[in-house]
Amino acid sequence: MATPHSSSSTALVETAAPRVTLRNSFAHPFDSAMAAARTCYSPRLIDPSEVTEKQRVMIGSGTYFGGHHTVYQHAHFEFGLENVSRQFVWSFLHAHPFYNSEQQSQRYVRLDRAQAFVPPESGNFGAAERLIYEKAVVRAWDYYRELAAVLEPTAREILGDIWHVGPASHEKRVQKVQRQSEKRAIEVARYVLPVAAFTTMVHTISGIVLHRLWRMCAANDTPTEAGAVIGGMVARVREVDAQFFDRFDNEPMEESPEWRGAAASGPVHGEAFAREFDARLVGLTSRLIDYSPNAVASIAEAYRAVVGLTAAECPDSEAIDRVLNPACNPYRRETLNVGVHAPMMRALDQAHFTFAKKISHTADSQDQRHRMVPAARPLLTLADTRSPDYITPMLIRDNPRALGIYQHAMDDAWAAKNELLDRGVSREFALYLLPNAKSIRLIESGSLLHLLHKWTMRTCFNAQEEIYQASLEEVRQVRDALPELGRYVGPPCYLRAGVSTPICTEGSHFCGVKVWLDFPNIERRI
Repeated sequence: MATPHSSSSTALVETAAPRVTLRNSFAHPFDSAMAAARTCYSPRLIDPSEVTEKQRVMIGSGTYFGGHHTVYQHAHFEFGLENVSRQFVWSFLHAHPFYNSEQQSQRYVRLDRAQAFVPPESGNFGAAERLIYEKAVVRAWDYYRELAAVLEPTAREILGDIWHVGPASHEKRVQKVQRQSEKRAIEVARYVLPVAAFTTMVHTISGIVLHRLWRMCAANDTPTEAGAVIGGMVARVREVDAQFFDRFDNEPMEESPEWRGAAASGPVHGEAFAREFDARLVGLTSRLIDYSPNAVASIAEAYRAVVGLTAAECPDSEAIDRVLNPACNPYRRETLNVGVHAPMMRALDQAHFTFAKKISHTADSQDQRHRMVPAARPLLTLADTRSPDYITPMLIRDNPRALGIYQHAMDDAWAAKNELLDRGVSREFALYLLPNAKSIRLIESGSLLHLLHKWTMRTCFNAQEEIYQASLEEVRQVRDALPELGRYVGPPCYLRAGVSTPICTEGSHFCGVKVWLDFPNIERRI
């Protein structure tokens, strides 16, 4: 499988092959798995040093090929990943729940240099196509710098008003507004950057997840990059313990069923899908399309099952209050998110909600980190549109000069992408030029237990703008459908007001607005 090449002296964009390092791992991953399997049928704990070659063959094949994979989940591998694209991370690496990542933030890290994935040269991606691609990436970075400079004074004015900072204010307060306004400006300006932009992260997964990623590395929008990155991860593990992979014939699937009948660069009619999906949203960012109609009764019944009470002893209304009211249930005020460990909180798993949602690529990259609220996300290769299809942040919408720059950036990104497609470049590579602003349409579901944590974190004014908006709309719809539940949902300050101190859990990052006084009927200005 081809891999990205290093930058040449004439390149406009800084690019390089992905760099994969193994930062930490188990000493004997395969033998540890075999020892764990033996322990299941032994009167004592089996040590990895006791595993024999015969057991490696018999137990290894029996567990792996029989589908008994929990033994391979014990071994974990902590990787350092550099020179990987945001598109790859969104489309594949973070598209499942079984991982942990700490990733470089585009919201708060200024990206001064054009560093991005550049496709390997091939029959339809030669020098001329590479020049089109790199010029588009460079233009996007130019727009990013220009937007950041235009937006910073507006952000400073809004934040200064919120925090009551004027000419006579203390120097430290003025400096705080200055720092925050710069962050807000680059947070919004990043919408014009291409999804090809490089990112860096620490990424930890179990051994069985690595096996699955290797098997499925073609089932995403970035199969070339996925093959290179996941191949590098497998190679690093082989250096530590070759038998963890070499004892099995696990090779990447050649073709995923999603792609059957779809041409790599042929006609794709994403516009029709987009129109139908958007009409279903009826102007919302996130629309409730299904939920458990008997949620209140189910949660109450589940709570009574946990604590051993009858309906006469604990009516539904009292059960709901005991589980959801922060004044009655101290688990609701915990910042450690102990819900799945609290017996009474697990009653909330009985209620489910499903939403149709439309947010930007960059917002969804954060939204998908809520692993326990999974979504059916699009293969952009199969939902591409010829015309620009993007989200515009509030700070840009309200600034005519910024909006003009932004619209030019969107038009340029789609024009470059379409030009590459017209020249026969595969959609996989052309779509790397799409901006972070690209609209993502998805269907997302979760139980109330896990949505509750998400809504608590994401209805805070410090949350990313689009996820905040989507979460607020979801909370309002749940309040309308099931007011007995919805009245107990809101940001940490709303839950803690009058019950716990401090009211705001953000410390020095307090947004400056007493959201708890009028949630959810309160305006977010930035």
